[in-house]
Amino acid sequence: MTTTSEICDTGCGLNATLRIISGKWKPLVLFFLRDGPKRYGELKRLIPGVSDKVLIQQLKDLEADQVLARTDYREVPPRVDYTLTPLGRSLAEAIIPLCTWGTENAAAMASIFAKRDALA
Repeated sequence: MTTTSEICDTGCGLNATLRIISGKWKPLVLFFLRDGPKRYGELKRLIPGVSDKVLIQQLKDLEADQVLARTDYREVPPRVDYTLTPLGRSLAEAIIPLCTWGTENAAAMASIFAKRDALA
């Protein structure tokens, strides 16, 4: 069992946060769910480039970490949606400043990435 002291062993909760949002697509899932429940197909369209396998796994991980809830309406055809839990909502709101930073620094990042890619 993980203890609070193990989660915050560096003096801040960043370890815990990174454990939850680790993975390329999880922050985007949280970002898009902050506007309300989404079905799988909606999330897939909102996150171009993610494979079905990876998106499904990341949704399962976030559900296991109790930051999102999966509702299966048990209908035919199947209808399932995903929504943030209160814990997930607070995490999604914490991601907003990172989105702002990325938007404000997009030109600089594009230049840095282009130089880095040229070296590869």
